[in-house]
Amino acid sequence: MTKASETALAIFTLSAIYFSLLVGVIPLPKIVQQEVLPVVPWWALVSFGCYALGTLGYGVFTFKDKEDKYHELLGEIAEAKEFLKKNGVDIE
Repeated sequence: MTKASETALAIFTLSAIYFSLLVGVIPLPKIVQQEVLPVVPWWALVSFGCYALGTLGYGVFTFKDKEDKYHELLGEIAEAKEFLKKNGVDIE
């Protein structure tokens, strides 16, 4: 099973459970069904955003620890600047 199909299966399964809880197929107390379940998608979205931002921030914070990637990126930046100057684009 590919990673994409595993992800699609997980999303489908979680969505099916969520909607069955939301419409009452799986019984829950009314207070949970009316006040908690409607905000679960927003909570999941915010949690994913926090995870993504934290991962990105950690990657930026530890970027200098990866010397080979750092020098590779500096070389690509210099190459791009040279290409743009050659084509008449002022970037300074």
